[in-house]
Amino acid sequence: MFELELSEFTREEFLRDYWQKKPVLIRQGFKHFEDPISADELAGLAMEDEVESRLVYKKDGKWKAAFGPFQQYDHLGEQDWSLVIQALDNWSEDAAKMIEPFRFIPHWRLDDLMTSFATKGGSVGPHIDKYDTFICQGSGTRRWRVGDRGNHQEFSAHEVLLHVKPFDAIIDEEVNAGDILYIPPGYPHEGVSLNDSMSFSVGFRTTSTVSLFSGLADHLIDNELGEELIEDPQRTATEHSGEINQKDYQLIKQQLSQLLENDNIVKQFIGCFMTKAKHELDLIAADEPLTQSDISEILTTNALMRLGGLRAFYFSDTVEQGICYIDGSEVSFAAEIAPAVKLLCDNVEVQPEQIKQWHENSDFTQFICEQINIGYWYFS
Repeated sequence: MFELELSEFTREEFLRDYWQKKPVLIRQGFKHFEDPISADELAGLAMEDEVESRLVYKKDGKWKAAFGPFQQYDHLGEQDWSLVIQALDNWSEDAAKMIEPFRFIPHWRLDDLMTSFATKGGSVGPHIDKYDTFICQGSGTRRWRVGDRGNHQEFSAHEVLLHVKPFDAIIDEEVNAGDILYIPPGYPHEGVSLNDSMSFSVGFRTTSTVSLFSGLADHLIDNELGEELIEDPQRTATEHSGEINQKDYQLIKQQLSQLLENDNIVKQFIGCFMTKAKHELDLIAADEPLTQSDISEILTTNALMRLGGLRAFYFSDTVEQGICYIDGSEVSFAAEIAPAVKLLCDNVEVQPEQIKQWHENSDFTQFICEQINIGYWYFS
């Protein structure tokens, strides 16, 4: 449905010359682009409690923001407002396909697919993001200004809107349906809708060191790990009881280092931490639990689809031992079906011919049976 056209460079050249280095406008990155969801359907999603939505608009010259769900928009008038929906990939199978052309970047870096509908003059204001984003223009037209990375001054335009003061533009262009604007972290930018328009942003984000250590601490506590104590049977007397001397400092540092060098603990943490869903999943389990015999038969004719927003990863060494990570949990399976499990982690959709050698494999049908009955995968 969506095929990325990089006419001026290859994917490798894009990563070499632009990724996290400088912004670039890719004209007609998606040729013959059509919105995968309508503005009315987007408004319908914004009525749901489970969907993260917000309105950004101006009132009496001041920036305002509100969080959904929303029932109506008449009070906003016909211009100068935007409706933003987070994690559209969790709620729209068609929209989620827009992420697929960007899989030359590993999926653990993916944040979500953010979507906005804006009226004429609508914007979320000039700001700086801490993540990489591919802004794909849908229907309508927007003017985008992007500044250079530098010492830009940010301020609170509203309690939930962090804006940046005026900047000189290094990109100042009107974008139309199918154009893609890539912006690395740290570059100020602002998009203003020139008419009613749709925009779709595929965002890639990493995790801060403090978030990783906080998550690791939670993982250690939850799994009763890392409880080893420092041992110092060769200690000698000190004349300065208030001092942490260099030898003791190294002893404490070694305790931390030994934990981080334990690949079993760290990989388990990273696998679980990185597969936790960024937003609430739209889990819909089967009306009646499927059996392995049901699964074996359906696998011959139907594609396996992964639930929107579900994160499933593996490490190249431990997957061959029968370990992967799904939605925040370590999952064990028979090592012989590792190639099939890798296919499921690498692809949102897996066709029957791709897994035909496992259709009657009891270990694989059991694995799929469990995942489908939870609601993580389903048959197309």
